[in-house]
Amino acid sequence: MIYKIFWIIRAIIYKLFFKKIGFPSYIGKPTFLYKASKISIGKKVRIFPHSRMEVHGDSSFIQIEDDVGIGQNFHVISGGELTISSGTIIAPNVFINNLDNDYRTIGCNVLEQNELYKKTVIGNNCFIGYGAVIQSGSILGEQCIVGANSVVKGCFPDFCVIVGSPAKIVKKYNSELNKWEKYN
Repeated sequence: MIYKIFWIIRAIIYKLFFKKIGFPSYIGKPTFLYKASKISIGKKVRIFPHSRMEVHGDSSFIQIEDDVGIGQNFHVISGGELTISSGTIIAPNVFINNLDNDYRTIGCNVLEQNELYKKTVIGNNCFIGYGAVIQSGSILGEQCIVGANSVVKGCFPDFCVIVGSPAKIVKKYNSELNKWEKYN
């Protein structure tokens, strides 16, 4: 438990470099940061060790809202708008991205081609399972559940369970019956 005190102290020091860090948030080490001045972290955010957060591009940002829990080995890359909304829990080894490389020019290294940016949003109170990949341009509604090792691309409505590679909706919450139901 004492290690978390050091993580809080680290977050206070990081306030000098980040766009914003709310209190009490904590960040485990080691953490790799690229353009931390474009990363906003809300109140009561818990980021476990071995995270990597990168922002590429002048108008790009990462916004992590209040009360978010992020497991170890988290990797996020933003080349545009990337938001992780309040109350979301992210299991270990998750990758979230809103930056793609164009690949259409034959005979040219992919990394030398244009970068493509798409807004990516994780809604309120979502759960992202172990090893999941959230690809560029994905929008998850409120309280979506993403299964372990799923590869998510696209827009998904509120209150659904998403699994697989490529990820598909397998359950949705029926508010009239107050229960989760299989989705065809």
